[in-house]
Amino acid sequence: MNRKYLVAAAILIGSTPPLSAQSVRAGIEAWQRADYSGAVAIWRPLAEKGDADAEFNLGQAYRLGKGVPINLAAAKTWFERAANQGHVDAETTLGLLLFQNGDRAEGLKWLKNAADRGEPRALLVYGTALVNGDGVTQDPVLGYAYVSRAAAAGLGPAKDTLQQLDQLLPVADRNRGLAMAKDLASAAPAKQSAKPAQTATAKPRAQPPAKAPPKPAPAPAVASKSPPKPAIAAPAPATGGWRIQLGAFSQRSNAEALYKKLSGKAALAGRSPFYVAAGPVTRLQIGPFESKTAAESACKAVGVPCFAVPAK
Repeated sequence: MNRKYLVAAAILIGSTPPLSAQSVRAGIEAWQRADYSGAVAIWRPLAEKGDADAEFNLGQAYRLGKGVPINLAAAKTWFERAANQGHVDAETTLGLLLFQNGDRAEGLKWLKNAADRGEPRALLVYGTALVNGDGVTQDPVLGYAYVSRAAAAGLGPAKDTLQQLDQLLPVADRNRGLAMAKDLASAAPAKQSAKPAQTATAKPRAQPPAKAPPKPAPAPAVASKSPPKPAIAAPAPATGGWRIQLGAFSQRSNAEALYKKLSGKAALAGRSPFYVAAGPVTRLQIGPFESKTAAESACKAVGVPCFAVPAK
């Protein structure tokens, strides 16, 4: 397989690249031999001449601190140069880098660009932001549409997230989301045709881009409207193998804020929060509960959408 540039998750297959691409590929080969300085030396002059793939690879080198010292500002500059040329992996990596470092508005702009072109990681993260209302106006139905497209592209974490959304959203909303997904896919512009394939070394790292572990799935968050709080019985004993999951957030502080808001609920008395890392998000779980029935009962009582999960 011809290798053209380093990407986080997508594998793109293309025709034989021109001479300049051969030089970028030479940098990839040096990188794979752990000759990071040599790879950077090959990519830099190409990047300075405006080669988008070389710009993206050089950004990855600065982000990872291989061949050059770690320098996120330099990484951002090179990613921006590539993204401004329509390099979809640069758009995705830049968007995730910005989003996870607090510049959500700018990060989501790039993520939406990449998502609208069908990039699975961007579809997943932007869709989850819509479900959560995390940096954008909350729209669980549209979020479901984006996540379902990522799942249809074969992204495993997106399939996991979609299963959880299936438990949170009513059938009518899910059907609307699937119809939206078809419309979005029909309207999606073609990805940049570049030549290439992936090397596994330079994934966007955990807390900026799409969390490097193989499971970058943002889990679904709190749905749009809270049901009324029913009367509850005395709290169950704080033992057992079940928890309730109340959402997933790109920043742990948001999960902590939700727990603080809900911790006074009688249904949660004697239970503790668990902040479970799942790719680039933190899932808020509360427990333990002695049975799935008790956990589901607590979900109904806390006044926000949630679901029972086994404690791990």
